[in-house]
Order: sequence, then structure tokens, then C-alpha cells
Amino acid sequence: MANPFVHVELSTTDPEKAKAFYGKLFSWKMEDTPMEGFTYTMIQPGEGTGGGLMKQMMPGAPSAWLPYVIVDDVKASTEKATSLGGSVLKDVSEIPGMGSFSIITDPTGAVLGLWQTA
Repeated sequence: MANPFVHVELSTTDPEKAKAFYGKLFSWKMEDTPMEGFTYTMIQPGEGTGGGLMKQMMPGAPSAWLPYVIVDDVKASTEKATSLGGSVLKDVSEIPGMGSFSIITDPTGAVLGLWQTA
């Protein structure tokens, strides 16, 4: 399948509570990774699409899950999304040594992450 979902991320108001809940509910393994200014927790479900969780960075925003779709060229895909009536919430950003991402909304307001592996 072209452009599959490759990562699902939880931005949460309480990372420790979320880790405990999902770890016990699904027996997911959680691995904390220090990033610049915050901790990112990789979620390893054992099979299927993995994910991550982190502290919600938008003040006042609720906890929410965000799926990511893999693309060959995140900059071109982000531009194409806007040309089709979408909007950019987070412009193309690099995660050194891993890849680049953007966060878009479709014309109906649904949020989606785009991911390009390094």
C-alpha cells in the first residue's frame, strides 16, 4: 500500500499517567528518549505500527492521538496538501538522524502528520 500509516503519537497532558494506563491495558513496552527540552517515549506494541507519546506542547490543548503517514518528500507533500485546500499546523521540521515531519489539516479540519524517513 502506498503511503501507509507508520507512526501514531499521543500528545498528553500527563505522560506518566498515559504510560501507566496504556502499558497496563495493552502490555505495550515504553522506552523514554531524552530530546531537546522534553522526553519522548517510544511505544513498542510488539507488532503492527508503533508510536510514541509526549507532553502536550500546546497550552490548554487536550490530550490527542495523531497518526502519521509516510511520504517520499515531506516538503512537496505539505505543499500539495495546501494546494488541495488543506492547512499547515506545523511546517516541515527535522528530527536529526531520524527524518522530517509536518502536521497538516485536511479541508474538513482533520489533523494528520506527514513523515519522511532520513
